Formats: sequence, C-alpha cells, structure tokens
Amino acid sequence: MSRVKDKDLLLVGSMPFDTAEQTFRWACDGGLAPALPCLPDGEVGERSYWIIMLGYRVYHGHPEIETLRRPNAVDGVENWKPSGRQDNWSFKVKPGVTAVRFGDPGWRLGYARDAINSYFIFRTLRDQGVIPRGLRFQVCLPLTYSAFGSMFPDRQDWPLIVPGLEAAMQAELASILAHIPAADLAIQWDCAVEVALTEQAFGWTTDTPMPELVAPTVAALAPRIPADVMLGYHLCFGTLGGWPMHRPKSLSSCVALARVMLEASRRTVDYIHMPVLDGADDSYFAPLKSFRAPDTKIYLGVIHHMDDRAEFTRMVSAAARSIADFGIAAPCGFGREPRPAAGLLKEHVDAMAALRALRT
Repeated sequence: MSRVKDKDLLLVGSMPFDTAEQTFRWACDGGLAPALPCLPDGEVGERSYWIIMLGYRVYHGHPEIETLRRPNAVDGVENWKPSGRQDNWSFKVKPGVTAVRFGDPGWRLGYARDAINSYFIFRTLRDQGVIPRGLRFQVCLPLTYSAFGSMFPDRQDWPLIVPGLEAAMQAELASILAHIPAADLAIQWDCAVEVALTEQAFGWTTDTPMPELVAPTVAALAPRIPADVMLGYHLCFGTLGGWPMHRPKSLSSCVALARVMLEASRRTVDYIHMPVLDGADDSYFAPLKSFRAPDTKIYLGVIHHMDDRAEFTRMVSAAARSIADFGIAAPCGFGREPRPAAGLLKEHVDAMAALRALRT
C-alpha cells in the first residue's frame, strides 16, 4: 500500500523564508501538516537559487573547470545570483581533463551538511509538539543533469562530469543516511534539465536518446536509498527568470520521463510531482490516462492563480478525467519568487478546501 495514499498535499521544496524553522512553523502552525507526507526545510540560504550554489561554490575555482561567465555585478558589487538564463554561470572542462572529480566526499556539495543541520531543527520542533509525529523530513536533491547541465553548454563536457558528480552525490546520500533515521526521511530528486532535454526545450538535444541518458543516472542513485526511506521525484519546467521557462502542450514528456524513472529506480517510488500550466485542459492531462503505477502517487502542480477559484476547479476537474487519484502542489518552489507567507498559506488552504469540495 502506498505510504502517501491519504496525503493530498505536497510542498515542492523551496519556500520564501530565511530559516528552516520558519518553514516548519509556517506549514505546521498553518494547519498543512496533516495533509503532507513530508516537510522540506524550504531550501533556505544558499539553496534559495537551487543549483546555482554549486556554480559559485563547487564549479567556480575548481582546478579542472574554467569559468566562462558569471552573473553580472549589482550596483558595482560582485554577485552570484543570476537574473535569468542569459546571466547564468557558464563553465567548461579544461582541455586535457578526462574526468572531473570532487574532493571531500560526503560534504563537498553541501547538501548533507544542510540536511543534517535542518533535521536537528525538525527533530527539536517535533519533540516540542510543533511538528506532528509521522511527518517525514524531506531532503530535495538535484538529479545528475539538473545539477550541472544548465551551466555547461558544451555537451562534450557532460560525460567528463557525470561520473564524478554521481560519486559526489552518492557520498552526500551516505552522509545523510548516516545521520538521519530512515523512518524520518524522504528523498526527493529535482529534475528540471531532464525534463527540458525530454522536451528538447531551449533547443537542447543530445545524441543519446532520453531513456538511455536519464536511466543510468537514476540507477546510480535511487537504488542506494533504503526501502524505509520515502522516495519522490519533482519534474520541473524551471523558474530562472520566471516560471515556466518553457510551456509544453501536454504532460506527455513528463509521463515518459516518469516511466523511465520508475523502472530505473529499482525500488518503490512513493510519489512523482508534475507541473501544470495555467489554462491546462483535458488534452494537457490526457497522457496520464496511460500511466499505471499503483504504489506511486502523482502530485499535480495546480496551486497557482488561486484568485480564480472557478479556474482552479476547472483544471482539477480536467485532471480527474485522466487520473483517478492524485494530490496537489504548487508547480514549483518559491525561493526565487518570494511571496508573502500569509498569502502563500491561504493559497494552499484554499486549494485543499476546493479539492475536498470536489471529492464530496
């Protein structure tokens, strides 16, 4: 039986807060916790710009990597946060390098350190009764190509980076698992570049077919996560410069990618999140009709434009004609598009109330 069957709300990860404690209290004090399978720390601090922290902290200055471009200064002061794709970090592997490797295994990428620190806050608030028992701590990690692909424009560099980056992420996973109990943990792989490659968005193409490209990276990571740990995938259309960065006509590519991930994970996948564009109709959701994964819950990113309750109801109703059981979420995170906390909470509460009304 699915571990998330009765949990109808997912927080994708990134939230407009400065600290993990703010995120935890916002969700729990706001009444969202009973509907959630797991609770992220909001990807606060350096992770607020998702994988960009890897650009300035890991790739920039690496002896085997050359920096081609960095984000423009702001008012004459150096800056690591890009304003859009045209202003993003850009790198290439230096000539003669046959494999890029990363030192300090288990800690170099920074994800294990942040997860362990946030889990201490999570556990403390749980002991205080703020976070209910049974709610898991959610750690969001970029899948391999999402961790670097948007910053390395030369596809010939990719095979030189993937093995070392996978080894570094495997070590981060090991550190996380060594310090956070499996029964308390949910791992979510964030997949934006993988979706863009599947869609061939931005003109991105590779000589390797999508399944052959993505499946090995999933197989290198997901099976290392013990069965007692919850596992999910967040498929993403991107937010750098504003969401969405591309607008597919349907969820067909997301469904195709999900099938690859389910097979390559070689273990139960508890949930998959798929983004939903404004104005999505029956044809947008139609690919879900052929999706069969009874142990995997689909969360649809329909929580947006909540000032139009009728439009939300229309989209959810359209989705229900293609998939019988699903949960809801925002289409992406909010770290790069800060929103007032009270308004964001109201959107989620209103969306849950509208979903319940439709199902009664």
